[in-house]
Parts: sequence; structure tokens; C-alpha cells
Amino acid sequence: MADIKNILCAVDFSEMSPKVAAYAQTLAKKFEASVHVVFVASGFERHGGFDVPVSSFQEITDKIMADAEKKMNVFIHEHLGKVNAQGKVLKGYADEEILKYAGQENIDLIIMGTHGRKGADRLLMGSIAEKVIKSSKIPVITIRT
Repeated sequence: MADIKNILCAVDFSEMSPKVAAYAQTLAKKFEASVHVVFVASGFERHGGFDVPVSSFQEITDKIMADAEKKMNVFIHEHLGKVNAQGKVLKGYADEEILKYAGQENIDLIIMGTHGRKGADRLLMGSIAEKVIKSSKIPVITIRT
């Protein structure tokens, strides 16, 4: 059996996130592992080609990050209170940041939700879960809505 000591639980604070956290908590109890809850805020600075001042993008990003920090603390307390859990709010492309964090923190398993988009939605939005699965060097468990 694999030695699982660090679990990354990727959340977006949607209605799916508590379900993902429940799986992470169950596995953390079983393996006596720690849970790293990660939320990735999209950085608006990369949209600089629009006719919006960069300072406005920074203000928006700062507000999202501050709000996410507050939500993270409440989320961990409500959904992962029975295990050793810590939260981290990151900024950037979700798939890249999740994989980078997993490498930096010696994560053994990633658990994340998938929204099950199809057709044009999937073509336009892509699938963060799919990108993580394709690029991850460690196991990924996806929880479907």
C-alpha cells in the first residue's frame, strides 16, 4: 500500500467543494495524513490587453485573494475540522498552481472535483481536472458532481 501522508484537496468554494473535502477527510483519517486545502484565484494581470488600468486588475485580484483567505478559514473549520488541515490561497492558472504546490509540499495524493462540462462549455472553459490528471506525477482522485 502506498504511504500517503500529505493530501492536496483542491477547492473552488462551489457546492462541490464540501463533497471533495469529505473524501479528503475520510482518507486523511484512514492514512493519518495531513490535508492541504488549496484554492487558486485567477490572476487578472495577464489580461492587460484590455482597456482597463492594471491597477484595477490588481485591486480586483487583491479583493479576491482577501475574500478567499476568509472563506478558506471557515471552510476548513466546517468541513475538515476532524483532521490536520491547512489552507493556502494561490494566484495563477489553477492546474499549474495545483501541480507546483503538490511538488513543493511533497503531496502524495490530489483530490479535486470535476464539473463534468461537455460540448462548447468544455471546449471554451477546458477542464482543470483533466489538465492536472494529464500532467501529475502523483495519483489524482476526481469527484464528479
